[in-house]
Amino acid sequence: MTVKEKDARYIAGTYARFPVTLVRGSGAELFDDGGRRYIDMGSGIGVNIFGAADPEWTAAVSAQLSTLAHASNLYFTEPCVRVAEKLALKSGMKKVFFANSGAEANECAIKTARKWAAEHKGADHFTVVTLEGGFHGRTLATLAATGQEGLHRDFLPLTPGFVYAPAGDAEALERAVSENKCAAIMIETVQGEGGVLPLGGEFIRAAEDIARRHDILFIVDEVQTGVGRTGKFYSYMHYGVTPDIVTSAKGLGGGLPIGAALFGERTEGVLTPGSHGSTFGGNPAVCAGAEVVLDRLTGEFLAEVTRKGERLAAALRGAAGIRQVTGLGLMLGAETVRPVADILSELRAEGVLALKAHDRLRLLPPLNIPDSLLDEAAEKIAKVCAK
Repeated sequence: MTVKEKDARYIAGTYARFPVTLVRGSGAELFDDGGRRYIDMGSGIGVNIFGAADPEWTAAVSAQLSTLAHASNLYFTEPCVRVAEKLALKSGMKKVFFANSGAEANECAIKTARKWAAEHKGADHFTVVTLEGGFHGRTLATLAATGQEGLHRDFLPLTPGFVYAPAGDAEALERAVSENKCAAIMIETVQGEGGVLPLGGEFIRAAEDIARRHDILFIVDEVQTGVGRTGKFYSYMHYGVTPDIVTSAKGLGGGLPIGAALFGERTEGVLTPGSHGSTFGGNPAVCAGAEVVLDRLTGEFLAEVTRKGERLAAALRGAAGIRQVTGLGLMLGAETVRPVADILSELRAEGVLALKAHDRLRLLPPLNIPDSLLDEAAEKIAKVCAK
């Protein structure tokens, strides 16, 4: 049996996989089982931020695997503490809880918000207001937090305590908070799964202001936008706001599973022993990789992300067959004239692997992709979209 046949027989049918079997990679280039080369414009949905088989990252993870791969959170381990310190120093937040995914980080944020609100406002203040079109995960609670009705089918009843406001509408957000006994507002600055749609600084600052005036928490989901993806360490830093909780995952591990909830001054002491936990969270091998990621996200590196994002956007903006380009840094979306499924299929034939978000082309290349590969990919994307 082939890999694809065994996949169909033994793996749960939750994915409509692309017809490509990847076997190896180097940086922003990937290779399939037939030796065909592709330019990686998806980076494992924003995870492999230094691409495939990055030598420095691989060496750090390998060294940790050879000494201590896992210990559990019953003990102290150095990589976990070092990564927490660097996250705090880079973000200005105070404490970190480590999990294994973005959904788990968001679950932690929701639990923390409800515990904080119960202690400060009363047990009936548990509602979290999120935005229509947002995406926060696929667990029952984070699915309930996700303002996309199409994803809710088959999983009803959803976890109660979530209300959705239209993205970008500050007046509607204010009404939603006023009409419910709330614990928090939770947003993405760019709705990634929702179509790579930036909310804009005016609305983001208004959301923080509403949270402050109503004495509730302001949570920013940075699972996809964070760790340099938009040209800042976290995307909220573009807008001069200060979240009470930030969630992080994807690129933080550089290729291994990690999630993190970062707590500010108002929330750093909410979780206490026994109130939350994770067997694998803060795993030494994963944190060894995350430390390499954090060490390399210098101001100079982030400026390069901004430059490359502008270079890619400029190459696509106004091209035939592309109606609109949205996003920040190297997190871009393109509204195409032709169906995006057709575009993705034809791009694979041209040797480019990309993603979709609803009806848009989504581009999340490795942050260190060289200009030569970025330009080659942009040329092929423009060619395919123009057909």
